[in-house]
Amino acid sequence: MAKFDSILGTIGRTPVVRINKLAPKGVNLYVKIEAFNPLGSVKDRLALGVIEAAERSGELKPGQTVIEATSGNTGIGLAMVCAAKGYPLVVTMAESFSVERRKLMRFLGAKVVLTPAAERAFGMVAKAQELAKAHGWFMTRQFENEANPDIHERTTGREIIADFAGERLDYWVTGFGTGGTLTGVSRVLRKERPETKIIVCEPADAPMLTSGEKQERNADGSPAKPHPAFKPHPMQGWSPDFIPLITGEAVDMKAIDRILTIPGPEAMKCSKALAQREGIFVGITSGATFAGALEVCKQAAPGATVLCMLPDTGERYLSTPLFGDIGADMNDEELKISNSTPNHRLPPKTA
Repeated sequence: MAKFDSILGTIGRTPVVRINKLAPKGVNLYVKIEAFNPLGSVKDRLALGVIEAAERSGELKPGQTVIEATSGNTGIGLAMVCAAKGYPLVVTMAESFSVERRKLMRFLGAKVVLTPAAERAFGMVAKAQELAKAHGWFMTRQFENEANPDIHERTTGREIIADFAGERLDYWVTGFGTGGTLTGVSRVLRKERPETKIIVCEPADAPMLTSGEKQERNADGSPAKPHPAFKPHPMQGWSPDFIPLITGEAVDMKAIDRILTIPGPEAMKCSKALAQREGIFVGITSGATFAGALEVCKQAAPGATVLCMLPDTGERYLSTPLFGDIGADMNDEELKISNSTPNHRLPPKTA
């Protein structure tokens, strides 16, 4: 094991793991598990990248407050980075996102300002912009900040190249939140593995890329208004109610070979299957990307290799429908096991 000067040195270098039981025969299916980052998601990379880029440029001053709009994972990553580096952090987040995300950020020392659920991602971004301007805070602008795809180009993309050196890599499957992973890794694959097909997944309820409709933007690249093809969906962290500028870069550079739309129930089914059949504990967005990878596998040639990104851990979703049928009390089968021997049993619950 290596020694690190701070927790920030442990970000990245996440493992690629073979899928055994769920992979179709004749296809090599792998997943890159970003839950191995210290705060449990791919957004730890983004958080470190944007803060260190701002330090180098002088945009972020010592002790200055950082602010960002987030569905949770970026905020959690930023809370870790800001705690380690000594910056106060304020995050804005729509009230519809999971409660455990708020608690994690607050536990790490961040302040969480909730915005109305009806205003979705667009509202929480607008609130962050308003607060940054009013107080002179540094806004990381994760949806437009070029430091976001840059760190994926330097780390995630390089890791994938190294992990598949001398081997086939026919398909790389990802979703998009900010688009940082998509755009950063695509830059590397297009140059060094041009044979690799880049497959992007998005919610069936919010087929913004599939629609082909342009996103209206302000002069700074931020969204001018929500995208017309957006509808609410259960993939927290995926597909805000606009197409981020960074995602738009991947579209404009024609990096995407195919777009798949994933229904919410299929995403949750795949999350649970990964946990119960492979022992891989991930969230809804990971299940959605994995559903897309399975679809790719169906049409892949024998011997093909598919790599699927799994962006975060399942613990971000305990209060969401992903865990809706997982009870805290013993079910009938568990009670039957308990009652199969006479001692150390809980007393029957009273009505």
